[in-house]
Amino acid sequence: MSYHEMPVRRINRYEGVVVSVRVDQARLSDGRLTLREVVEHPGGVAVLPLDADGRVWCVRQFRYPFGRELLEIPAGKLEPGEDPAVCAARELSEETGFSADSLRSLGCSYSSPGISTEVIHLFLATGLRPGPAHPDDGELLGVEAHPLAELVDAVLRGELADAKSVAAILKTARLLEETE
Repeated sequence: MSYHEMPVRRINRYEGVVVSVRVDQARLSDGRLTLREVVEHPGGVAVLPLDADGRVWCVRQFRYPFGRELLEIPAGKLEPGEDPAVCAARELSEETGFSADSLRSLGCSYSSPGISTEVIHLFLATGLRPGPAHPDDGELLGVEAHPLAELVDAVLRGELADAKSVAAILKTARLLEETE
């Protein structure tokens, strides 16, 4: 059996600065009708900056929805029509000050596919060159370096739980294992 859902009717409920929320009536593959709430998001990028010593440059910032600081890799929102690699280079520079000789795609991640259209494009940045960080207005964060192996262990212990960071850390660790 093929599983699919077809929109029957859309109702916009909220238009925000970053997201919009709608409720759809959808027809299931068995013919029944159901409601689906959808958070529309323009998508974003996340960049794992890996230096020549095997350290990953992370950002630590307060995340309001969770009421605490989280350790993450640099990331940001795509502008309409923006190429993800261009956005990745911009976010890397804004949040850490680094520019990279190489940005390699690690694929993408669906943040919360049950309710959101957000797609995060993941990149590995190498050949790092330092420069001044210039975070967005209202973006307060600290930049810190951690050995990749330490971050993998933190993921496996459940101490680092940011989904985009988890995906990029584990993908990078596997990628480096395969090239050794």
